[in-house]
Amino acid sequence: MNNITYQKQWHFLVKSNELGKLPHALLFFGEKGIGKKDFAVQFANFLTGGVGYPDLIIVDPEERKKEIHISQIRSLIEKLSFKPYLAKIKFAIINNAHLMTHEAQNCFLKFLEEPNEKTFLILITEYPAMLLPTILSRVEKIRFYLPKKTNKEKPSELTTIISSDLANRFQYAKNVSPENLEEILDNWLMYLREVFLESVKKEKNSKPFMGYSLSKIENIIKQIQTIRYLIFTTNVNRRLALELLLMEL
Repeated sequence: MNNITYQKQWHFLVKSNELGKLPHALLFFGEKGIGKKDFAVQFANFLTGGVGYPDLIIVDPEERKKEIHISQIRSLIEKLSFKPYLAKIKFAIINNAHLMTHEAQNCFLKFLEEPNEKTFLILITEYPAMLLPTILSRVEKIRFYLPKKTNKEKPSELTTIISSDLANRFQYAKNVSPENLEEILDNWLMYLREVFLESVKKEKNSKPFMGYSLSKIENIIKQIQTIRYLIFTTNVNRRLALELLLMEL
């Protein structure tokens, strides 16, 4: 494997395959933008001997509505019903699987319950809880995450915002580019998680960040996670969502 970031996951899957214990369906889950799809494609090339198309099928959400529709799943199932062209198996990757509609998930579940023996499936998601419990029970879950680099300094932007009045906070929300909001929230989450974990080791009544208690930091982390989730999965007004968050800081 060229990318050594996920050697542990790679060796586990390769070894499982060598022992004949590789499940026919896997779920790769973890944060956005950390290479889950690239890893899946590399593993697909490994299992198929690198022949790729047409024995590798990738399903992505429909761009305009950000959903995976039942028609896409039906098309996938039809393609998987044919024998492999060049490889020994047909390989399917469903990217952002949590964006399957309820109907699409039910359709996929029926196929998952009676899989083709020459078919291998990988679902990729940031939000496994959005998948049907019956789907989750039929896949092997593999977690992906990147080691976080500890930032000992407080993000100046975040501390400035917290020290500002509501008028300045709303002005900040107005100036933020919607395209950059997810990255900003990720940076805040990364730092606050580090602050929280380090502070848990100390006295619980300590106030490690801007005079906040641990419970306050935990609440802010949960709110940022909620806003990030809504931004990615719905058409929520990003500026309004950020304003609501800033009011709670």
